[in-house]
Amino acid sequence: MIVVTGATGNIGRPLTKALAEAGRQVTAVSRHAAAVPDGVRHVAADLAEPAGLKPALAGARALFLLLSGDLHATGANPADIISEAAAAGVRRVVLLSTLGVVTRPSGRTRIAMRALEDTLRESGIKEWVILRPGGFASNALWWAESVRTQQLVAAPFGDVGVPIIDPADIAAVAAACLLDDRHIGGVYELTGPEVITPRGQAEAIAAALGSPVRFHELTRDEAKTAMTRSMPAELADDTLDILGSPSPAELRVSPHVQQVLGRAPRPFADWAARNVAAFR
Repeated sequence: MIVVTGATGNIGRPLTKALAEAGRQVTAVSRHAAAVPDGVRHVAADLAEPAGLKPALAGARALFLLLSGDLHATGANPADIISEAAAAGVRRVVLLSTLGVVTRPSGRTRIAMRALEDTLRESGIKEWVILRPGGFASNALWWAESVRTQQLVAAPFGDVGVPIIDPADIAAVAAACLLDDRHIGGVYELTGPEVITPRGQAEAIAAALGSPVRFHELTRDEAKTAMTRSMPAELADDTLDILGSPSPAELRVSPHVQQVLGRAPRPFADWAARNVAAFR
């Protein structure tokens, strides 16, 4: 059996579906009750209370571990999740980390994630894989309401881009790592196929809609004000630093999606076309 945490999100949902379609027994874990594919068992559990995962992990062979943002807060101890997995006899863990552990290793969140990577390596679980994605194409959903109501994308640093990745590609890589022994011990950096700017994303959304979408460039302060409504100010500043002045490592297009899947990662335009209903 394979346990998927974050099973109702942009990565967990397609991963759960892919594993079920591959004929594997899957337990989908999310904080609240949720619809899951036929044949998939659902367990409601809060990862902030790792002991509550015991029913989900019982009899599990593999675990996909995706942490929500609150598990990086002061006092949280996500290493306990790995301890619970080891105690349950889980043989393989695929951990969703972040590219930032190598590109900007000094941030608090990334220090915590790098420590979790080390915990996994030292846990006694022999079969592990670490995935380090960059920015997500699905972050464009932040603009969905303004596109629907005003045909507008408002974002800072309109002409500064990074190679964002489609979450469906992260899910596909995760599925391969859970199912294929060749990936044991792998550390994969996951990006999209090309650098794309916020202005370019707005153009791709407009093309998917078949109607114009205006772009308005926010100042850094305007963007921070909007972002701090849903995240800590420190994280907002950190994100804006990356968006406004990406390092060479953050601009690099990784070959790892191609190496794992045997195909190129999907471009943002593909993501926009598949998710166009959110913007209508």
